[in-house]
Amino acid sequence: MSIERVKGYFASVGLADRVREFDVSSATVELAALALGCEGKRIAKTLSFMGPAGPLLVVAAGDARIDNPKFKAQFGLKAKMLTPEQAVELVGHAVGGVCPFAVNEGVEVWLDESLKRFETVFPACGSSNSAIELTIPELERYAAPKGWVDVCKGWNDPA
Repeated sequence: MSIERVKGYFASVGLADRVREFDVSSATVELAALALGCEGKRIAKTLSFMGPAGPLLVVAAGDARIDNPKFKAQFGLKAKMLTPEQAVELVGHAVGGVCPFAVNEGVEVWLDESLKRFETVFPACGSSNSAIELTIPELERYAAPKGWVDVCKGWNDPA
C-alpha cells in the first residue's frame, strides 16, 4: 500500500510521527483543508503528468492551477494529466493520495513557486486520508525535486 511506503520513507528520516491519517477523506484540496483545519491554499497538491522522459509531478499550492503556456514553455509539451490507472502504475500512488514521497524510480518531481509564500504546507502521504506538515526547506529536502518551476496561475492574481 502506498501510504505504507511513504510512512516507511518518513520513518527512515525520523519523521514517522508527523504523518497524519484521518477518519475522513483528504482526497481533494477542499477535503484536506477541512480535515486539517487550514486554508485550502496551504494544501500542497501533487499533480501528475506525462513528461518528455516519463511521469512528472508538479507540487503546487491548493489555490494554483496549471498555466498551459507556462507548462509548455517549461517542459516542451502540452500538460496532459495521467489517468488514475497511469498514476498508480507509473508514480506508485493513487489519485487522491499522490505525493512526491516514495515514488517509483524515474518519476521527476518539481515544486511550483506558488508554495514559496507559506512557512509550512500539507502534502498528502500516499493515501486519500493522510498528510504531513512540512516547512518549505523540509519539502525541498524530502521531496528531492529536480528544482523549482513557475507553471501555475490563479494564486497570485490581485484580489
